[in-house]
Amino acid sequence: MLKLISLAVGFSLSCVCLLAADGPRKPSLNYNIPLWPVGKVPLAQGAAPLDEPFLTVFSPTEDKRNGGSVIIAPGGSNIMLMHGCEGIEIAERYNDWGVTAFVLTYRMSPRYGEDARIADGKRAIQLVRARCSEFKIDPTKIGFAGFSAGSSMARVVVAASGPGDPSASDPVDRASSRPDYAVMVYGPGRPTSSEQLKDFPPTFLLSAAWDRGAANGSAQLFMDLNKAGAVVELHIYQKGRHGFGGAFTSPEFGPWMSELQHFLTQGGFLKGGQQ
Repeated sequence: MLKLISLAVGFSLSCVCLLAADGPRKPSLNYNIPLWPVGKVPLAQGAAPLDEPFLTVFSPTEDKRNGGSVIIAPGGSNIMLMHGCEGIEIAERYNDWGVTAFVLTYRMSPRYGEDARIADGKRAIQLVRARCSEFKIDPTKIGFAGFSAGSSMARVVVAASGPGDPSASDPVDRASSRPDYAVMVYGPGRPTSSEQLKDFPPTFLLSAAWDRGAANGSAQLFMDLNKAGAVVELHIYQKGRHGFGGAFTSPEFGPWMSELQHFLTQGGFLKGGQQ
C-alpha cells in the first residue's frame, strides 16, 4: 500500500478505530518525501529508516482541492506510530474537505529525544511551506495536528517555531516553521514557563473525560491559552477513552471531526469561513 506501512520499523496499525462502511474515499495520490537530504539529518544516529524522518503526501482530488494543508503527527508513546487511525484515517477525512495532508513519520525513543522530534516537526512545516507551489497549497493555511504523543509534540513544535533564516543556503530553512493552526487530540501535555502562549496560533483541543490525564491537561491548556488571549476551542466528551482516532461511527465521540471542520471553517482555513 504505502512504503511507510511496509517498513519494519516498529509502526503499529493496531489501535481500535471504527470506520463507516462507506468511509472517506481513498486519496488520489500518495508518496513519501524525506525531510532532509540523505546524510544531512540533524542529530542523526545512523542511516536506517528510523533515522530518516519523512512525510507521506495524501492529495485531495482536483475538484475538491482548496489550498489548505495539514501535517499529521500520529501518537504511539514516542516508541511507535499509530499510522492507521491517527494518520491515514485523519488524512483521508482532510482530503474529503479538499485539504492536502502530510502524515509525519518522526524519530522515536529511546534512540531519539524531544529535541529531534521538535526538529522534525519544525522542518516538516518549513518543507511544506517552502514547496507550496508544488503542492498547490496556500502558505498561510498550514496546520499541525497531533494525537497523544503527537499532540504533545504539536505543542512543543508550536512553542519552538519561528521565522525562517533569510540567509540560509537551504531554501527550506528560509521558510517559517510556525503552523497557522494547531490540533491537539488527547494529550497536549503541560506547557513550560518559557512557552509564549499568547503567540500560539488558533488551537483545537479534544479529549474524552474518562481519559483523565489528557482531559484535565486539555482543560488546563485551554484556560492558559484563553487567559493569554490566544484563539482556542475545547471539546471534552463525557465518555470514551484514549486513542479513538477518526471515530467515524463511534456513539461517544463520532462527531469530533465534524466539529474540527467547523473550527477550521470559522477560522478561514476551509471554504465558507471568516477570512
